[in-house]
Amino acid sequence: MLLGKKRKLGRTVEEIKIGEKLKLTEKIEDKDLLLYLGLTNDSNPLYIQHDFASQTVFEKPVVPTIMLTGILTSAVSKHIPGPGSYISGQQLKFLKPVHHYATIDFLLEVIEVDIRHNEITVKVEGIDENGEIALQGQITANPPRILEN
Repeated sequence: MLLGKKRKLGRTVEEIKIGEKLKLTEKIEDKDLLLYLGLTNDSNPLYIQHDFASQTVFEKPVVPTIMLTGILTSAVSKHIPGPGSYISGQQLKFLKPVHHYATIDFLLEVIEVDIRHNEITVKVEGIDENGEIALQGQITANPPRILEN
């Protein structure tokens, strides 16, 4: 805990440039899924029960799309633009299911910087271990603003 210390803010909109990129690799583990299901009380058997999922077109349990969204929004909060940023919009398409134990490369790229409105647009993609795009879209975020006294 940071008692008495101020945490450093992420970068301001003026410090961010079009073309900046970030790549994160995440392996989806059972512990992550169980935490999500416990937190949200989402009891969809498609997410955790192998016998249930085997009866569907998915054949195996799938990762909830909101978990994948959370990985992306976390990357914005931690890296581009960083702590203190606020996500004001997102438009994502989930092109194929992500199964348990999958490893996904998340690629983020700044495609627009709007200094006047203190807003950036980040293009996002999630690519599975077969090189196929599992998700794509855009996230709009407001970088932190420094409080003026």
